[in-house]
Amino acid sequence: MKGELTKLKIIAYRDNKFTRIVGDGIFSSLLNPEKYAFKYKVEYTESQGQGTSTSQPKYVRSVPEDLNLEFLFDRTGIIKGHSNDLGVGIVADIERFKRIVFDYNGDEHKPNYLMIGWGTLLFKGILAEMTIEYKLFSPEGVPLRAVVKASFKGIVEDLLRLAKENNNSPDLTHVRIVKEGDTLPLMTFRIYGDSKYYLQVAAANNLTNFRRLQAGQHIKFPPIEKVS
Repeated sequence: MKGELTKLKIIAYRDNKFTRIVGDGIFSSLLNPEKYAFKYKVEYTESQGQGTSTSQPKYVRSVPEDLNLEFLFDRTGIIKGHSNDLGVGIVADIERFKRIVFDYNGDEHKPNYLMIGWGTLLFKGILAEMTIEYKLFSPEGVPLRAVVKASFKGIVEDLLRLAKENNNSPDLTHVRIVKEGDTLPLMTFRIYGDSKYYLQVAAANNLTNFRRLQAGQHIKFPPIEKVS
């Protein structure tokens, strides 16, 4: 319905393809967050050669993004429909939340995969860490309010990851499919930036007649040590 408040939802899945929902695995936030934050990180290596005084950072990989969120749990009665009728405060609410985002999935041998959605936010990942801060208690010591701070680690499906990377780094092994018009020197140039390594590629693939490549043929381009 137009104008209806949409709540942030977390849906738990058993698989990283997000096709098998965990039973009772949908969580809706009590209140929508005031903010959420993404964290991105790029890893570099700073190793340097022997006898050198400085090092040139070298790209290693881009780490999947983190999503940081805060969740409010409240059974004080100030929020309609969320009183402390059963006398257990927010204990049951917290336990259900933990079962969805934190508990170990015996089938997959890891925590559940999570899809988090709200408005334009659509995030797929797993829980990285979580802190529960209890803030208000009944006279009997039952927690009535808590704030959960959670950090989620993003995941990217393998096919999407490969499509995003799709790089031609000479430090990695690549497999390419020969297309009509391709020659080994040309394909070598695309990978290494220099066609002169085509004989090394031919040797790595046991090619006896590298001048006649067949369309559809798979060619492996291994890491090489570049020479001037």
